[in-house]
This record gives sequence, structure tokens and C-alpha cells, in this order.
Amino acid sequence: MERKERLKKVMKDEAQVLSINAEQIDYEVMSRITDILGSVKKKGKKVVLAGCGTAGQAAKRIAHTLCVVEVPAFFLSPADSIHGGMGVMQGGDILILISKSGNTQEILNYLPAAQKKGLTVIGVTENENSKLGQAVDIVLKIKIAREPDCWGIVSSASTLAFISAFDAIAFAIMEENGYTKEEFYLIHTGGGVGDILRKEL
Repeated sequence: MERKERLKKVMKDEAQVLSINAEQIDYEVMSRITDILGSVKKKGKKVVLAGCGTAGQAAKRIAHTLCVVEVPAFFLSPADSIHGGMGVMQGGDILILISKSGNTQEILNYLPAAQKKGLTVIGVTENENSKLGQAVDIVLKIKIAREPDCWGIVSSASTLAFISAFDAIAFAIMEENGYTKEEFYLIHTGGGVGDILRKEL
């Protein structure tokens, strides 16, 4: 396969994964998560996210998007969590754990403290029967047929699927909470977005 075709194939494969996931994902579960995250700010609580590797990068991206729509959220490193970092987790907070396999030990490490402290735990995984899937309060299953790399194992399309699902949740919250451009501009004065908002307001 020529390089151009190979590059194009990966991009099309990833787009197809997102399209298929949009048809297969459980929207009742997504709606439940939307309700939970949409009430975080008014309750004075926060969202803590964690993942390892590419799942960790997805968790960071999701945390940022939630902050953009005024849902207080941040990424808690698995390395820091077991060295006192979990002290930031308090009762009533929401913990979102992302693990493709659902058996990543660094992610399972959060569960005892979260459960004892009274957090609502959401697991994002392809395997609802995994250790994570069996231990959390809510499971959002996101499973893809195959990653687009030549071995089919490098987490790329699945990572995009995780992010896409929470983009949808964040933007639903944004609309349902009546989030205004004035409120957005208060926290986003920089960059091209800030320039656009400055001209419009």
C-alpha cells in the first residue's frame, strides 16, 4: 500500500469507529452521566479523572473540556494518587476511571478510597465484566472492533471514542445549563476563541 493510501486508511478507519460507536453506545447511561456531571457545580463538588497511557491523555482532555463548560474537573495522576494525591477526593465528588481493559491495576488502586469516602465512581471500559466494570457505580461501555494500526492493538481509535462520548456529554450540559457566551468569555479570553468572543460581545 502506498504511503498516501495508508495515511488515508488510518484516518478513515478512525472516523468509522466514531460513527459506529455513535450507533452502538448506551445513551441511557450517557444521559445518566450527563445528569450527574451537570449537577456537580451547583452541589459544590468536583470531578476527578484518571487513566494510564493513552487513556490518561483522554482523561486529561475530558477534564479540560468539562472545565470549559463550567464543570469543575481535573486529572489526578495514578502515580500521585497512591502517594497522598487521593486526599483531594471527598464525599459527593465524582470519579471517572478510564481503562480500556478494565483491569489496569493503577486504576483499580483508586477504588478502595473512593468507595470508603463516598464518591460516585464511573468506569469507562470496553469490558463491563472486568474488575473495574464490576466495582463501579456506573459503567460506560465503549468497545471498538479493531485499532487502526498494523497490529490492531495501539489505543488510538478507542481513545478518540472515549473523548467523543464525553464531548457529547459536555456539550449537552453546556446547553441544558444555559451556559452563555458571556460566562464563557470570562474564563476564555485568550487565543482565537477569545478574539471571536471579544468581537461578538
